[in-house]
Amino acid sequence: MINKKALGSTLLLTAGFVLHINAAVAEDKALAASGADSVMLGNTCAGCHGTNGSSFGPASPSIAGMGKDTLVDAMKAYKEGTRSGTIMNRIAQGYADADFEAMGDFFSKQTLLVSAQNADAAKADAGRKLHKEYCEKCHVEEGTKDEDGAGVLAGQWMPYLHYAMEDFQSGAREMPKKMQKRIEKMVQKEGDGAIDNVIHFYGSRK
Repeated sequence: MINKKALGSTLLLTAGFVLHINAAVAEDKALAASGADSVMLGNTCAGCHGTNGSSFGPASPSIAGMGKDTLVDAMKAYKEGTRSGTIMNRIAQGYADADFEAMGDFFSKQTLLVSAQNADAAKADAGRKLHKEYCEKCHVEEGTKDEDGAGVLAGQWMPYLHYAMEDFQSGAREMPKKMQKRIEKMVQKEGDGAIDNVIHFYGSRK
């Protein structure tokens, strides 16, 4: 025999659970529509990359102002293992492509807060000329803008830029062909100190 009282209680509990789930889904959709999910995901990066992507460095790069496509491509490369990183390959495994898109939306809208660095004035001056000749076509407006995945270099931490260049030159990180040609040409013509000079120029930018 069916216990009508127990059945009624079960139906009420089930209905309540369904309503709770529907409310949770509606709330998630509202958060997504408002962009709150991108803020939440952006905040998960603050421990290494600083509040809103302006790193307190020096080994962690700032990602504020990074183009959406640049960040998404980088995160996918970390996840797929085609780009090496200290811990990013493992961190990227915990996110879906949609998360990368939300992160890209968030960080592309942030303003980079530049920290003072001990850039050598003479090297920075030499680096400015080298940037104009070899780097400006991709790293436009003296490296302050991210266009076509070039990344924001002006104000970036100098130690990180040194690490990145070491990875590029060692083959640990694939260097874009256009960049490789320009770097090789610059070093051949200007000497081994050219890269250091350019890095001091980016580090001197405020």
